[in-house]
Amino acid sequence: MIAHLLCILSYNFNTFVILSVYSKLIMFCTTNTLPMDLLLKQGSLKQEVESFCYQIVSESNDQKVGILQSEDEHLRPSVSKNSEGELSRVKFMSSSNKITTFSKKPKRRKYDESYLSFGFTYFGNRDAPHAQCVLCKKILSNSSLAPSKLRRHLETKHAAYKDKDISFFKQHLDSPENNKPPTPKIVNTDNESATEASYNVSYHIALSGEAHTIGELLIKPCAKDVVMRMFDEQYSKKIDAVQLSNSTVARRIKDLAADIEEELVCRLKICDGFSLQLDESADVSGLAVLLVFVRYRFNKSIEEDLLLCESLQSNATGEEIFNCINSFMQKHEIEWEKCVDVCSDASRAMDGKIAEAVTLIKYVAPESTSSHCLLYRHALAVKIMPTSLKNVLDQAVQIINYIKARPHQSRLLKILCEEMGAQHTALLLNTEVRWLSRGKVLVRLFELRRELLVFMDSAFRLSDCLTNSSWLLRLAYLADIFTKLNEVNMSMQGKNVTVFTVFDKMSSLLRKLEFWASSVEEENFDCFPTLSDFLTEISSTVDKDICSAIMQHLRGLRSTLLKYFPVTNDSNAWVRNPFTVTVKPASLVARDYESLIDLTSDSQVKQNFSELSLNDFWSSLIQEYPSIARRAVRVLLPFATMHLCETGFSYYAATKTKYRKRLDAAPHMRIRLSNITPNIKRICDKKTQKHCSH
Repeated sequence: MIAHLLCILSYNFNTFVILSVYSKLIMFCTTNTLPMDLLLKQGSLKQEVESFCYQIVSESNDQKVGILQSEDEHLRPSVSKNSEGELSRVKFMSSSNKITTFSKKPKRRKYDESYLSFGFTYFGNRDAPHAQCVLCKKILSNSSLAPSKLRRHLETKHAAYKDKDISFFKQHLDSPENNKPPTPKIVNTDNESATEASYNVSYHIALSGEAHTIGELLIKPCAKDVVMRMFDEQYSKKIDAVQLSNSTVARRIKDLAADIEEELVCRLKICDGFSLQLDESADVSGLAVLLVFVRYRFNKSIEEDLLLCESLQSNATGEEIFNCINSFMQKHEIEWEKCVDVCSDASRAMDGKIAEAVTLIKYVAPESTSSHCLLYRHALAVKIMPTSLKNVLDQAVQIINYIKARPHQSRLLKILCEEMGAQHTALLLNTEVRWLSRGKVLVRLFELRRELLVFMDSAFRLSDCLTNSSWLLRLAYLADIFTKLNEVNMSMQGKNVTVFTVFDKMSSLLRKLEFWASSVEEENFDCFPTLSDFLTEISSTVDKDICSAIMQHLRGLRSTLLKYFPVTNDSNAWVRNPFTVTVKPASLVARDYESLIDLTSDSQVKQNFSELSLNDFWSSLIQEYPSIARRAVRVLLPFATMHLCETGFSYYAATKTKYRKRLDAAPHMRIRLSNITPNIKRICDKKTQKHCSH
């Protein structure tokens, strides 16, 4: 208590008064038998202590002003006065047994018009303004409103204007640029900047599919070296605050993926409808991985994004696949009624886990339809061929495997091809899963036939095939036809491919097959460049057996494609080109057809049709022609192919390798396969602590 009181008095009295007060307090306490704490607990003694302290302050001649305030008294008269305008108050609060001091009020400087001669105006409150330089717009504190300080700023920062008259600064102050209010500059702290930089680097690591350790082992050292060479060591040290450890990058990637998922869920909740594309495969660790993509309309365009990437821990049955998708829908409150179509690699006539999952989806979404991937239909159709051509294809694969299965043979073939000046130095491996490789494989084999004839051992039973002209003619035809089929297949792949695009490609292929068959019947092989060049090289003609096999293959291929891609009367042809419609389509009601007439009569809409894609064209008309545009978008929403799932599994296999078997690849797939860019600023703002180690 005594020490507390003396500490307070030291702010207002000199040393002599403090020593006298201390001696009197000691005498007061020694006259009482009770301890000081017990004295203060008793009300009468407490008031006596307060009165004694008040008396001490009143008797001091060097004091300024002392005002004692108790619980019952609001204000006691001031004891004495010393200097004008300087008051110090001491409060003794009897209720809390505390003594509170109030120091002198800080001096607030006023702005004077003469300060403009130093190039300064005021900023903020007129009563307590800040000094603002009219030249550099720098704002100084109120304490800088002194002529000496203002003159020093003018002479050091703006020496060229130190001799200018006040009219110069007044003219500069009245200019339009200076009348604009100053924009406060918000500067992030080092921790905030380091956290944001850490998220940006983690985002690029996830996009590239690299290991998490690359951030700390490669990116950070390289960044430090670049900054050190371009700037200096001081800036280079700041990069150490950016945390890029293995665990930190993993957490950042999960946060980025969660932000993308949150944005996608919000879009699906407000959209009119969506379609799904799903497939299942196994990864390097043996887990069954399910990929589900979604197509929906958002912001005047049709978007495609990854909806779900999950590992099926137990049985990979159709019921488990459906339960996985249904759990995601229920968790995020996405309505199944908005699902308009489900695309898969399982046809309606096939039984399997994917087909079972599609059936369960159609049960909870009654208005949904199902479709079989058109790329798979095309791949199944081109597998059928005559026996003579199938034998040539099998023998060609055996020759390739004889070389590719033996590394020593492959190295020797490479040396031979380099010595002979061949265009290529290696053969390509054929796989049944990747049917698109068949055309390139056969073309490469045919181009290296001379080198293989020199390289092949006579003991190999198929070495005579390379000297047989009939066998080579069939091989040249297969190389040409599979190259053409692969080109058609590639043209149907990609994003935002509609059913109209695929059927247009197939219609073109059917017409070409008919033309090729008629050309071969006339013994004209100009449509097959490899076969035509080989006939010119050997100065020979094609045997009737070979022509018959080629014609049989072309006509059989056309009939098979018609089976997988039947020609039907499309009631939705008005979606493909609404300006060619002259009568009411059967799928439209009268009100929608009237809206279609209004749409096709608009010249601006007709111009947009020639400039925009089909998806963007109908999506942009939702506001102006909502009824007919929504019907058109619903027709365009279903997936035509399984291209996104096939691409997704390729990315998945490249990300989760045998060296990263324990990796949770779902966040990486969310980032790599989504068109949504995460909002890193929003993620950082959600964090309560922006510490470089978090």
